[in-house]
Amino acid sequence: MKVLIQRVKKASVEVDSKLVSQISHGILAFVGVEKGDKQENIDKAVKKIVNLRIFPDENGKMNKSLLDVQGEMLIVSQFTLCGDCKKGTRPSFDNSAPPDVAKSLYEEFVNGVNNFGIKTGTGVFGAMMDVSLINDGPVTFHISC
Repeated sequence: MKVLIQRVKKASVEVDSKLVSQISHGILAFVGVEKGDKQENIDKAVKKIVNLRIFPDENGKMNKSLLDVQGEMLIVSQFTLCGDCKKGTRPSFDNSAPPDVAKSLYEEFVNGVNNFGIKTGTGVFGAMMDVSLINDGPVTFHISC
């Protein structure tokens, strides 16, 4: 599993020019599910992300988590995170999980975040999406679980 997270002031997803979801202050998470990923990968990634201290404290130091700041999370499926660009000029997606498996684990990721009491928004699995964000920092991390 690969997750790219960005601290945002706000973020939204549109499909076919229609607003699907939006959040205010929090994290935009792009989630890529790989072959062999299981529930334990999901659980580890969710726990790591919601507790990761990437928000500033009163002294401006990154010392608070999404839970601490009562932030929100917009979760977008993105199989291209699993792309391998080592050979040639066309990415290989051989390591991406099959769509039915990826969708199920993506939904488990969303449920896991919800179980922490975090307000979430989502994209539409498999759809062409327009994702907008105002980066806060910018602060961006790549999480592999």
